Amino acid sequence: MAREPKRMIEDPNRLSGPEKAAVILLALGDEEHKLWEMMDEEEIREVSSAMSNLGNVSSKVVEKLIIEFAGQMSAGGSVMGSFEATQRLLNGFLPEGKVETIMEELRGPAGRTMWDKLGNVNEVVLANYLKNEYPQTVAVVLSKVKGEHAARVLAALPEDFALEVVMRMLRMEPVQREILDKIEETLRTEFMSNLARTSKRDSHEMMADIFNNFDRQTENRFLASLEERNRDSAEKIRALMFVFEDLSKLDPGSIQTLLRAVDKDQLALALKGASDSLRDLFFSNMSERAAKIMKDDMAAMGPVRLRDVDQAQQAMVAAAKDLAAKGEIMIADAGGDDELIY
Repeated sequence: MAREPKRMIEDPNRLSGPEKAAVILLALGDEEHKLWEMMDEEEIREVSSAMSNLGNVSSKVVEKLIIEFAGQMSAGGSVMGSFEATQRLLNGFLPEGKVETIMEELRGPAGRTMWDKLGNVNEVVLANYLKNEYPQTVAVVLSKVKGEHAARVLAALPEDFALEVVMRMLRMEPVQREILDKIEETLRTEFMSNLARTSKRDSHEMMADIFNNFDRQTENRFLASLEERNRDSAEKIRALMFVFEDLSKLDPGSIQTLLRAVDKDQLALALKGASDSLRDLFFSNMSERAAKIMKDDMAAMGPVRLRDVDQAQQAMVAAAKDLAAKGEIMIADAGGDDELIY
């Protein structure tokens, strides 16, 4: 996205401390590496951020700033702060990998203001950060972004926490400028600075993992609601999920390995809520005697709570995933691309 050209800065009093330092370093040029080497990483990030967003600075401002800081130097022309100039200077004294990391952090999501940038952050990523903040802080943040994005973030937050945020937003009064500035600074230093370093994991994969840990009723409720809002996303999540019934895709050797790894009481409880075809698959991979004992144990249980069955089945799914991660069994891809052919 092309950046809009910035107006020439004519008043040095409008510049912050990091911006003034950025002007001085740009005026000194590529050779003044020692000043950068004296800074710690946080100072480098702060000055680099100011430099990359600086734009055009008049020669009059440059001269005033140099006189203010050094008292002995004057500038002969204007300087232009840009991502390219910033990266060129950083490359002079920092390892290439570290420079790339800093520049990625500086670019961040598109947007002119912090609130514009937040509007371009994936709602699940933003919700995962905000869920650890105070509800009042989250209420302020969501009041500053577009309504459609705030809605998606609220939907991705834990339900009780999201409701508390909604209540705070309903009662919220005008926020003092100092508080807003503090929240912006916290978002910039604690969230945006780390955002570029996070893995670019697909959001549907992330949600599939979350849905895998829901109990059956919650999973069905969320998927049904999601289908009404976004059928494509619901289908993608369902395709990526690995649920108890997917154990039917295991080959006989993998099923026998899983049977040895699972507690017998847990297995009986899990199979109590399984489909007839999945039960038969597990029984066929046991000895005749072991299968008869398992059936007798299941019959002796009588009625069992759905919650207990869900927990037992989730434990078996987790055990299967652990065994697959160790290379002891093979799990076919949910999308069918890795289906086994005999």
